[in-house]
Amino acid sequence: MKILVENLSEEELKPLYEDPNQLGFGRIFTDRMFTMRYKKGMGWTDARIEKYKNFSFDPSSCVCHYSQEIFEGLKAYAGAEGQILLFRPEQNVKRMNRSAERLVMPTIPEEDMLQAIEELVVAEKRWIPKAPGTSMYIRPTMVATEPFLGVHPSSEYLFYIILSPVGAYYKEGFQPVKLYVEDTYVRAVVGGVGDIKTGGNYAASLLAGYKAQQMGFSQVLWLDACQHKYIEEVGSMNMFFVFGNKLVTPALTGSILPGITRASILQLAQHLGYETEERPISIDEVIEGINQGTLTEAFGSGTAAVISPVGSLYFKEKDYVINNNQVGPVTEKLYNTLVDIQYGRTVDPFGWVREIGKL
Repeated sequence: MKILVENLSEEELKPLYEDPNQLGFGRIFTDRMFTMRYKKGMGWTDARIEKYKNFSFDPSSCVCHYSQEIFEGLKAYAGAEGQILLFRPEQNVKRMNRSAERLVMPTIPEEDMLQAIEELVVAEKRWIPKAPGTSMYIRPTMVATEPFLGVHPSSEYLFYIILSPVGAYYKEGFQPVKLYVEDTYVRAVVGGVGDIKTGGNYAASLLAGYKAQQMGFSQVLWLDACQHKYIEEVGSMNMFFVFGNKLVTPALTGSILPGITRASILQLAQHLGYETEERPISIDEVIEGINQGTLTEAFGSGTAAVISPVGSLYFKEKDYVINNNQVGPVTEKLYNTLVDIQYGRTVDPFGWVREIGKL
């Protein structure tokens, strides 16, 4: 794919963040972005890396009214030897195309999407933070731009990629968080779009998440939409439980996002000698396991936080503490090993890490 690259003068460049340890998440954006446009009958055209700027949409654009929109999230890391590293980007590309197919949007050739990601990250490499725990968050997004007010798939789309240097996703850092078990509101249903990355899933979660945070909890633990019984996701992450030497996570039934970090943890756990199991897990089983001491650890997983340990669950007006609200050994081992692979600090036995340049 031919990508037109817009040159920026020194005067047009933004000042870099002063303290990488105070970055937060998704508040700062780099100088440039990637854009490409689609029109039915013409395909994808006008691929370019240009100055980060506002878009101009017709007020009747499809995305504004019918939420025909998808996105992805992945990271670039400053490697231990000055490399620029991506973690399994080919999986993000495949998942984005699956999301596009589900919402009747055009797919993008995998090699073109990877090229766009890599060239943009290398162009903006001065923004990749080097402090421990920091990285460059990459957000590919596609929105429907055809102006109309009828309910049907758009014939025009904008694909873009923006970059944000980030610190820890949670202000608590790698510390156990408190979860509120939501048994009234639901995030997604089987047969819906819960297994793809589209904004509607996250919009549907906001009210429950807001209420949980108002009560002092970090996130919501979602139950299934039909029986309000089985564990699904935690916030926007996949959920894991440790029973002795076994790592258990809810099976992918169609309402749970097939997380790339989730898949990596399952493979890594097996490599490290743990048993793994994907199956339905009821909230009753979880509470019983906590009470009896057979459930020893719990954590969420996702691109943003990587692994987020869980210290307690609040369910039906009662608090259930896990492992004395401490990070467990399995959680810590998986986190440290996975992060060391992502940053190139240890051998990658799976071929997950992709070097795309030097800092």
